Amino acid sequence: MDTKLLANSLLFRGNTETEIASMLNCLGSRLKAFKKGELIFHAGEILEHVGIVISGHVHIEIDDFWGNKSIMNIIEPGQIFAEAYACTPGEPLMVNAAAASECEILFLNIKKILQTCSSSCIHHNRLIQNLLTIMAQKNLQLSRRMLHTAPKTIRERLLAYLSFQALRQNSHRITIPFNRQQLADYLNVDRSALSNELGKMQRDGILEVHKNQFILNTEHL
Repeated sequence: MDTKLLANSLLFRGNTETEIASMLNCLGSRLKAFKKGELIFHAGEILEHVGIVISGHVHIEIDDFWGNKSIMNIIEPGQIFAEAYACTPGEPLMVNAAAASECEILFLNIKKILQTCSSSCIHHNRLIQNLLTIMAQKNLQLSRRMLHTAPKTIRERLLAYLSFQALRQNSHRITIPFNRQQLADYLNVDRSALSNELGKMQRDGILEVHKNQFILNTEHL
């Protein structure tokens, strides 16, 4: 088990590798390998475990009635997923968690995370605090995305998102964490339409763009 990776993860933040190794048995940990494309969790499933990516990547996907697939999120090594559903007894999963590449997933029993052991060790209490922080952060991310996708036009959505990044980075020169397709998916718009609108915004003098780097005209923020 890569305890160094876990020690650097948000869930186990504040715990040493030795402490983490001693906690894993208490948490009912189970490591499993998946092939690319294999489902880790499927829609409709009732979860009792959370997953932590040890190696590879996981896609959180949603399929509509006609079989169209959309990638909602990408989970990278050290990150946790499915915690909200695992913490809500009886709530069926609304998305799929699929292996985007060959990967290893560490499963932890949610009841053993939330219910401290008889010794009530400080390490376990810290784990619960970290889990609460992760869920709060994801809730904020979801709220931000709702604000960025609420405007009707692509230009308005771009301005909302880029303005947020400019304020967050305290600069009119910003770097965003998405490539063009990922930005289109995040804003819930067509990639070609997004690229077309970015071209218009450059011609209008609102911004300059090179890959995922933007220079914003402060008069339009």
